[in-house]
Amino acid sequence: MFSKSLMVSVAVCKPRCTELIFVQPGAKVNGTYYRDELLAKHMLPAIRQIAGDQFIFQQDSAAAHRARDTVDFLRRSTPQFIIPDLWPPNSPDLNPVDYKIWGVMQDRVYKTAIRGLNDLKRRLIAEWSGLQQSIVDDAVDQWRKRLYYCVETSGRHFEHLL
Repeated sequence: MFSKSLMVSVAVCKPRCTELIFVQPGAKVNGTYYRDELLAKHMLPAIRQIAGDQFIFQQDSAAAHRARDTVDFLRRSTPQFIIPDLWPPNSPDLNPVDYKIWGVMQDRVYKTAIRGLNDLKRRLIAEWSGLQQSIVDDAVDQWRKRLYYCVETSGRHFEHLL
């Protein structure tokens, strides 16, 4: 049975998305790695290439994302950053990648058995490059509505209201 995995990150927005950003195999994704490698070297430059300084930076509440140095870096480095104190601790319902895009990707990537990490990476890249922007746009368009219902329900389950 295929049991190895890849860790990948991506930024989505209208009108385009970043390329997939793969975490180095075996890397310990702590605050320093996340901030210095993923954000500073890859993610933020890719986002700026697409959106300039017109973006809102949102992330989940993983420990590496909440690290004090990471939060300080993002406050200084992004035009609009939603700080961890303002974000529910477990909020996949508020992240376009989690509530829509990865599900579509999984359906496509896992149509047939994966034959190793290289096959998985190849499929992820192929499916990502072929993903219709309309899927991303629909997910991004739902974001404010989802935020509204999250506030209205005091952070409780709200999917039934959409």
